[in-house]
Amino acid sequence: MRKTRLLLLGITLILGEYLLTSLAIAQHEISLYPEIQPFKTDYLKVSEIHKIYYELSGNPDGIAVFGLHGGPGGSSSPYMRRFFNPEKFLIVLHDQRSAGKSKPFADIRENTTQHLVKDIETLRKLLKLDKIILFGGSWGSTLALAYAEAYPKNVAGMVLRGIFAATEAEIDHFYHGGVRKYFPEVYDKFAASLPKPDQKNYHKQLFDIIQNGTDEKRAKYSRIWAEYEIKISGLDVPDENLQLILESFDPLAFGLLENYYMANGCFLKEDQLFKNTNKIRHIPLTMVNGRYDLICPPVTAYRFHQALPKSKLVIAEAAGHWMGEKPIEMELLKAMQEFE
Repeated sequence: MRKTRLLLLGITLILGEYLLTSLAIAQHEISLYPEIQPFKTDYLKVSEIHKIYYELSGNPDGIAVFGLHGGPGGSSSPYMRRFFNPEKFLIVLHDQRSAGKSKPFADIRENTTQHLVKDIETLRKLLKLDKIILFGGSWGSTLALAYAEAYPKNVAGMVLRGIFAATEAEIDHFYHGGVRKYFPEVYDKFAASLPKPDQKNYHKQLFDIIQNGTDEKRAKYSRIWAEYEIKISGLDVPDENLQLILESFDPLAFGLLENYYMANGCFLKEDQLFKNTNKIRHIPLTMVNGRYDLICPPVTAYRFHQALPKSKLVIAEAAGHWMGEKPIEMELLKAMQEFE
């Protein structure tokens, strides 16, 4: 009986300590910064065809941070401003070519990774900035790495999420069955919707339909693609939430540009970003990857971490791909505070 009481007492103490520790962690959680409005919005002409939308918020004399949105074909959003202390940072957001508010909308002409990298540099020069911090996730991480490797002297640091290196293996995983192991019903529904599900070139099929099909088909397949990607982005995306998200934006640029880029290997040589890591070894880098990120599995971030001595890798437990999942949100906020 005495041993039983001591055992129960020990268990109670351990549980009590665990609960107190959990409470202390919860009390010290940091949250997104309050919503703010830009103090400047404008367009920058980057070619005879393209004008990109950009906005500035926060402290005009603060540390410059460039937020790079995902996709390709996504857009910046007011939500992205809230990851940075507005008293410390000059927050620079822009919509990449033919995405978001940039003009023209959903146009693949003069639209490659190299063009987008040059646009970041053109915007940096326009704003007369010295070194900048790059903040991006998913495709935004790809673009950040490509820019840093092209202009390493202009980068003060990077905070990246859901690392995507645009290799053949990553693209194949995304389109041709890797996701099916975890989302079989979602993947099978997506594959069955394609004209030739027996041919494993889904990115090329989608690009061809959305680029050359009728308006009805372009809209239909852009939505099919967006539905598939959104559904596998989080650990729990109920169908009602999925429909609300789909109704909140026009998926045409997202469907066209993402599949156009993927069908062309994102205009990078195979494993180019990893092979050029010697150019960015001096740059402080924090990578945050969801443990259960099905779009950008953490093995890619781990590989970069092993190659870059100034990198830090944070695996966010109980998280998938979505930036808004709380474990990822928290780690991104912490990472940006280290640059203040």
